[in-house]
Amino acid sequence: MILDSFFKALGQLRDRRFQVVLGKGVGLGLALLFGVSALFVWGTGWLVGDSLTLPWIGEITWLDNVLSWAMVPVMMVLSVFLMVPVASAITSMFLDEVAQAVEDEHYPGLGPATEVGIADGLRDTLSFLGVMIVANLIALVLYVLFAPFAPFIFWALNGFLLGREYFTLAAMRRVGRVEAIRLRKRHIMTIWLGGVLMAVPLSVPLVNLLIPVLGAATFTHMFHRLQRG
Repeated sequence: MILDSFFKALGQLRDRRFQVVLGKGVGLGLALLFGVSALFVWGTGWLVGDSLTLPWIGEITWLDNVLSWAMVPVMMVLSVFLMVPVASAITSMFLDEVAQAVEDEHYPGLGPATEVGIADGLRDTLSFLGVMIVANLIALVLYVLFAPFAPFIFWALNGFLLGREYFTLAAMRRVGRVEAIRLRKRHIMTIWLGGVLMAVPLSVPLVNLLIPVLGAATFTHMFHRLQRG
């Protein structure tokens, strides 16, 4: 069921609605990361100040510039790890369009779905963004401590988070938040495995940017099949 849902989602990438959502997520994600990086670099220089007096050395006037420029490669490295969770979270604001495109093509007999309110959608997006960033930053420590198992930690962690988020988003459009959570708990292992299938390509640059859209489409198929089951 998981693979069938995934290949159906993959076959619909040609849909213009998929491509529009992908462009929004990646574009806004890049803009957000650029803005945060610039603010972080500027903030480092501002906190250090124009000069610093050290014992036995005297006044140093260039430390703020050195630290500010040193933050540039640091933020570039962090951006590699944060781009996917940031793009995923931002894309989740538009995933209703992906789910609707899937249902229009594969489940035409359904009635109109319940729209998620702007406030609820924004809350879910910010919550997902926070959890994804914190979890992936903590995982960086685990990768160092358990280096041989780093890929499996990455896949398991992000698989759980992606599966949880995308299934809930797909289900609550049709059955509401409470029933979506009940279904998610009932089929947690299937949803987790589906999430792991989404997480594995996260390791592949550029391909990983397709995952938010593919994940939303895949879990829309999975929701309809699990609900019938």
